[in-house]
Amino acid sequence: MSQTPSPHLPEPDRPWMMRTYAGHSDAKRSNQLYRRNLEKGQTGLSIAFDLPTQTGYDPDHELARGEVGKVGVSIAHEGDMATLLDSIPLDQMNTSMTINATAAWLLALYIVAADAQGVQQEKLQGTTQNDILKEYLSRGTYAFPPGPSMRLIADTIAYTVQHIPKWNPINICSYHLQEAGATPVQEIAFTMGNAIAVLDAVKPRVPQELMGSVFGRISFFVNAGVRFVEEHAKLRAMAVLWDELGRERYGVEDERHRRLRYGVQVNSLGLTEAQPENNVYRIALEALAVTLGRGARARAIQLPAWNEALGLPRPWDQQWSLRLQQILAYETDLLEYPDIFEGSKVMEGLVSELLAGARTEMQRVAELGGAVDAVDYMKAALVESQRKRWQRIESGEQVVVGMNRFISTEASPLRAGADGGILVVDPEVEAEQRAAVERWRADRDPSAVDGALQELARIARDDTENVMPATIAAARAGVTTGEWAHTLREAFGEYRAPTGVTEAAAPASEEVSELRTEVERVSEALGRRLKLLVGKPGLDGHSNGAEQIAVRARDAGMDVVYEGIRLTPWQIATSAAQEGVHVVGLSILSGSHRELIPAVLDALREAGVEDVPVVVGGIIPDADADALREAGIAAVYTPKDWNLNGMMRDIIELVAEPPDASGTARSGEAGRRAGGGPEGLETAVGA
Repeated sequence: MSQTPSPHLPEPDRPWMMRTYAGHSDAKRSNQLYRRNLEKGQTGLSIAFDLPTQTGYDPDHELARGEVGKVGVSIAHEGDMATLLDSIPLDQMNTSMTINATAAWLLALYIVAADAQGVQQEKLQGTTQNDILKEYLSRGTYAFPPGPSMRLIADTIAYTVQHIPKWNPINICSYHLQEAGATPVQEIAFTMGNAIAVLDAVKPRVPQELMGSVFGRISFFVNAGVRFVEEHAKLRAMAVLWDELGRERYGVEDERHRRLRYGVQVNSLGLTEAQPENNVYRIALEALAVTLGRGARARAIQLPAWNEALGLPRPWDQQWSLRLQQILAYETDLLEYPDIFEGSKVMEGLVSELLAGARTEMQRVAELGGAVDAVDYMKAALVESQRKRWQRIESGEQVVVGMNRFISTEASPLRAGADGGILVVDPEVEAEQRAAVERWRADRDPSAVDGALQELARIARDDTENVMPATIAAARAGVTTGEWAHTLREAFGEYRAPTGVTEAAAPASEEVSELRTEVERVSEALGRRLKLLVGKPGLDGHSNGAEQIAVRARDAGMDVVYEGIRLTPWQIATSAAQEGVHVVGLSILSGSHRELIPAVLDALREAGVEDVPVVVGGIIPDADADALREAGIAAVYTPKDWNLNGMMRDIIELVAEPPDASGTARSGEAGRRAGGGPEGLETAVGA
């Protein structure tokens, strides 16, 4: 008589690696935070760098103004990296670095810091995100054109496979595609297209016998939204396609190398400022998508904090997210069973449906010449998908609890403290880091630095050589982040990614038609078309909100000036003067509004643009919003504001009836209306 097999595994699986995406201010403060997190049971590091570090600028560069230490830690040279990792044994630690354009540089600094600890590079374990294509599509922290950037990725992969065999040299990211509005089908297809582009770039730079190892070291960084059943199916579909690519395109025979290895941060796009305590439930449900099914379970997880739609999380908030992971792993029975979705007709049907759609979309990308050549197409598709998503929220078709339904609420005690429930970076950090990098330059050997940079420049111009050895040598010589990136910018050239806003368009609706009528009326009174400038000052590359505002303003009949991300205050002011705009709209989600918005106002005055109202959208605490209004900002929109048409009405009224002489918005009108823009879909951290 046969015995029914046990539904249990012989032994429970080991938990996934638990990380917290963390880092702020300077290396010393972040080191203290990391060590406390490790004491609380975190099993791996996940380093968040500030925007100047991510985009290759030193703390004293003009574009770094207001951004130093805000969304991550400032790392300007190998001394900073050594301080960041002080007393953290790198021969035992698995470290993930969310870094892309400057990934080769930060990896070099990590190697040098490990060497100072007496740890040889072949013993290092960890991951550099190092995925540049998604930066052009969604996150915006690129530094160089696509071609040279792909070369940097390929060089990093080729170097690590041969010298740091336990290192994952790239996390190909679907995470940020979903944050930019991708549907599950687009997320799968664009991610796989990206992976193909990376592997094709690496292939001529490594011996053929190493391609199996290259394929095996490619990892993914995925997103998981609140529709957790479909999200799990998405991961199973990605695993099928990855296995197929390995076998059929790259001839990878070892099935272990063809396994989809991924880490995850669950969805930040859906976190809301309105009733932010609800975010805890969203995060827990999203975590199920990447833990429930053993066949597609995450290798590493980092969960956002409940308050990331408000600003930077505090250590206590990060601890709360870590405890959620620990309860899932150690209190539930998740890890005791084989794959609970095996044999499920529903899951098999969902996977088949997603595979069919993804293969069609992958074919479209291939027909355009591959992911690098298809950047414009993919960017436009993401902007359009985000527009459709936002339209569903505005219409109520897609329910967001506490935001467009069930909005009656009690005051949250989580935000009752003096800090408003978020971490506020010490405003003195930037001045301290500027002074520190000046001291670093003064104390080093200038001839060693000059020699290292000259060699780096030579190799950068020679596509046959690998840039990593020269980058490591530059780190050892005391070169700074900005100097490394500047040398490569001179060799590779500059680049501005597509905005994607020209292709997106809203379908006709009664409300948009009414807006067009109002725009026509005001434009006739003005004697020319009402014109709006949408600007993103500083280094903040999260442009989803700005793009959707530009699209809706154009749909409403306005002329729109939108030049993309990474503009100086003077560039914005000059454009406003030359274009003769009637309203300036600024979008800042990095926490740098206190420094950059006054700088833009000063630049506008210097450019002779003094009578044009300025409106602002971003992750802006109430106290800061009040100060901005007192400084002359006509309206402030935060993540709890979500009605785009309401924002358009405000802008029209501002032009038709400007603010009073004090420069402040009128009571009950612009800036006080319930509902604004889509800034609530982008978090302060942006992993």
